[in-house]
Amino acid sequence: MRSHYCGELNANHIDQEIELCGWVHRRRDHGGVIFIDLRDREGIAQIVFDPDRAESFAIADSVRNEFVIRITGKVRSRPEGTINPDMPTGEVEVLGYTIEILNKAKTPPFQLDDEHVHDDVKLKYRYVDLRRPLMQQNLRMRSDVVKRMRDFLDNRGFLDIETPMLTKATPEGARDYLVPSRTHPGNFFALPQSPQLFKQLLMMSGMDRYYQIVRCFRDEDLRADRQPEFTQLDIETSFMDEEGITGLMEEMVRGLFKDTLNIDLVDPFPRITYAEAMYRFGSDRPDFRNPLELIDVSDLMQKVEFKVFSGPASMDNGRVAALHVPDGSRLSRKEIDDYTAYVSQFGAKGLAYIKVNDIAKGVEGLQSPILKFLPDEVALEIMQRTEAKDGDLVFFGADKSKVVNDALGALRNRLAEDLELLQGEWAPVWVVDFPMFEYNEDEKRWESLHHPFTAPNTTDIEAMKKDPGSILSRAYDLVLNGIELGGGSIRIHDADMQSSVLELLGIGEQEAQEKFGFLLDALQYGCPPHGGIAFGLDRIVMLMGGCESIRDVIAFPKTQTASCLLTSAPAQASNRQLRELGIKLAKPNKPE
Repeated sequence: MRSHYCGELNANHIDQEIELCGWVHRRRDHGGVIFIDLRDREGIAQIVFDPDRAESFAIADSVRNEFVIRITGKVRSRPEGTINPDMPTGEVEVLGYTIEILNKAKTPPFQLDDEHVHDDVKLKYRYVDLRRPLMQQNLRMRSDVVKRMRDFLDNRGFLDIETPMLTKATPEGARDYLVPSRTHPGNFFALPQSPQLFKQLLMMSGMDRYYQIVRCFRDEDLRADRQPEFTQLDIETSFMDEEGITGLMEEMVRGLFKDTLNIDLVDPFPRITYAEAMYRFGSDRPDFRNPLELIDVSDLMQKVEFKVFSGPASMDNGRVAALHVPDGSRLSRKEIDDYTAYVSQFGAKGLAYIKVNDIAKGVEGLQSPILKFLPDEVALEIMQRTEAKDGDLVFFGADKSKVVNDALGALRNRLAEDLELLQGEWAPVWVVDFPMFEYNEDEKRWESLHHPFTAPNTTDIEAMKKDPGSILSRAYDLVLNGIELGGGSIRIHDADMQSSVLELLGIGEQEAQEKFGFLLDALQYGCPPHGGIAFGLDRIVMLMGGCESIRDVIAFPKTQTASCLLTSAPAQASNRQLRELGIKLAKPNKPE
């Protein structure tokens, strides 16, 4: 029905007769001449209809925004003074010969160039929202990114293999979406949180190098970079260690940014241990563009009389840390109060601070409600350790290490954004040497920091059982600008080690057989050393496109409450369907 896309037209097409199809982006009547901006996925072309062709002119006069039309005409140069340098097609226009209305349209629920439309309206009318050039650009970039990933992996011997969508629940750290089975009453499938176990089984099958662009599902609370269903690039390979896997993935990511955005990422990516990341940045997802760092002052606070500081400083799992903010004295009391309220979300009971007015005057040049609780020598030692200067401000966190790290780590990011402190545009980093286990104080048991199939950095099972907290894992995460792009690990390929890890996590032999018997059996039939990684495709495209949310790079995303406003899903099932599945719904409580 067409010979060209609208956005393809340029001076090389002048004097050619063409056919175009698309949506009416805008219609203008200028002194008896009608202009139609015709839009398709490639861009916009200006079509001109004059009264000389009465039938076409009348039809052009009747069209409205978002009508779907087909036109024929001749490409010509725009008259002098009307060239639009901001449009790729701005040098030319099309003199319309014929026009056909393929479909009329109601007045759209919002104008495509309106930047203040509520998200709920956009999601309800997503098919209209996706017509916006920005959204089409995002989805084109997503398609391009996927193609480049596939090309890279295909050229290096990886096989694209699909794994099941209906599977068995496994402990991945979030709730499963369950699917009731009609043929097995009372039993349920689970939608996969990841293809973890299947891709390991593929390594045991001799596939050697696997990848998949795969949908994953997690029934968890949502935020800007999470959705109940998401897409990841899933990778697994045999006979390759951490250095080999991370090196190969670096090559892929660098090529992706170079080919898509013409950006040269640093080579090689820097590496930092989990322990150093938590110590310096309070987060295992550090944004290396941010110059602010946490500075430990626990040793200086241990002997002060002020229990708010000395208590955590003396605890095995406590910490007192300072966050030095250059030129931070310009912050008002209200702004400091707002930051205090902000860190309370992370469990902090308060936010102490010291303003530096004139460091040459010693303690007299400092300003803070906490100075009366600190010996002069301690206050001055803190200033020296943080290298604070006149006009600076130093925040403090004192509590359990996790609370201090979470609170000051988040405050560090917030301050860098508010005070425009970020340096550079792209800052990738590998975080390595994660703890193998973390202790759950509430449930009094050990848990996997990643997942229970991650290999420890030791083959000594007894040493691991004796002191689980000291064992590191062979895991690695790739972080870009403070956002985790992907994470992976070398896997356990020894049956005894896998059984011991499950046992240490409180999963007994019988439960292990019920949940992972197929894996434990497979490990005994010749399992190669193997490892892998999974990248969040939505997050990668979000970052590359400069978007604020992954919803901007997903064609049909869910809301913050995991619902689809377009289709009104989730929805109730019919009584017949429920009977076939053997499901009876509990009656909702009556309001008092």
